[in-house]
Amino acid sequence: MAISSTPLEPVIRAIDTFSRRICVLCSALSLVMVAVMLLIVIFRYGFQLGWIALQESVTYLHAAVFLLALGYTLQCDGHVRVDVFYRRFSERQQARVNFWGTLVLLIPVCCFLLYYSVPYAADSWALLESSKEPGGLPLVFVLKSLIPIGIGILLLQGISELCRSFIGWRCSKEAE
Repeated sequence: MAISSTPLEPVIRAIDTFSRRICVLCSALSLVMVAVMLLIVIFRYGFQLGWIALQESVTYLHAAVFLLALGYTLQCDGHVRVDVFYRRFSERQQARVNFWGTLVLLIPVCCFLLYYSVPYAADSWALLESSKEPGGLPLVFVLKSLIPIGIGILLLQGISELCRSFIGWRCSKEAE
């Protein structure tokens, strides 16, 4: 949906640009993850060598890709949607559904998750929590920090989608 010229336009563009840049980072992390996994397989089956830290790094990269890409996935409308009725709606009706869904569901859920994940990550930082596995990465606190960061990015993109939906709903010339 095209964004008409409104005061919300710069906010939408800034958040969307931020989400796209995070997606580029996630793409790079995905390539790194594949390369590390290839190294693990080569070391394991070619040389009978294995390192827990290397294996854990794949888990960390996997978590980073999924959590950091939440906002971009929302921007691209890539999340699961039950659209039995939605697909038959006009653009204006879809914008209304998106507006209220974002306002009533997405934003409160993100706030709830942030409320619990920030102290969870902070406690991990206070302990400088590390892997329980011998030879594992001493960075569990960083991994746990990805939860509120990813949810924060999703919340930001939710605000962008809320603004976009508001414009589509309230500023559309389309009749219902």
